[in-house]
Amino acid sequence: MRTRYQHLFKRIQEGDPEERDAAYDAVLFDRGEAIPDLQECYAQSRDAVLMRFYSVQLLGFSGDKAAIPAVTAALDDPSPSVRAEACRGLEDLRAKGSIPALRARLNDLEPEVRQAAREAIDALKG
Repeated sequence: MRTRYQHLFKRIQEGDPEERDAAYDAVLFDRGEAIPDLQECYAQSRDAVLMRFYSVQLLGFSGDKAAIPAVTAALDDPSPSVRAEACRGLEDLRAKGSIPALRARLNDLEPEVRQAAREAIDALKG
């Protein structure tokens, strides 16, 4: 992971609220440039649900189709909040090809995930 993003991700986790917001915004501003680092952050954050959530959220906000595989994989995350965010991220990415994967989430045990999947499917179908 590039040093810039190591520092930003650390600030997102450990900074005061203003530092966290500024670091988040800095990654958001980089959009597609940050995708490899966000993917790595997600993979390295097995014990940090919040960082997995933010990684998936920022991947969805990237607007870059290169983020779709990583966001789709996050549909299987152990955390319901991350799975729900992955549904929203696929909607944000306009990933129509992910509708079958989203349909599988309609049977998720968590209502939040089912609702997010339903909304994403509806939005992607137009």
